[in-house]
Amino acid sequence: MPDQLLTIETTRLAAGQVRLRLTGELDYDSAPELVATAAELRGDGDAPVLVDLTGVTLCDSSGLSALLVVQRAAGAIRLIGVSAQLQRMLDRTGLSELLAEAYADDDVRAIG
Repeated sequence: MPDQLLTIETTRLAAGQVRLRLTGELDYDSAPELVATAAELRGDGDAPVLVDLTGVTLCDSSGLSALLVVQRAAGAIRLIGVSAQLQRMLDRTGLSELLAEAYADDDVRAIG
């Protein structure tokens, strides 16, 4: 099995907000790591969890499922850095309204 396919950097931001910055492949092999991270976020407040997907090179159906688990665990998430390919997947599966509430570019720069 290859070394780490996905890295997840967790950053606590102002007002109890959390950002998860994902880098690598979000697929069948790595989705459980994201689910485990989501489990640790339970009860961290009402602010949406920011999921930065800028560094994600691949996302399959297991990755989409993991994003849904994060959404359920956190109560609300906001995806940023969604690639065109991932956006098409979200649109085709009907998940774009639920998951892809992206911030405007100015908001993303302000978040860091």
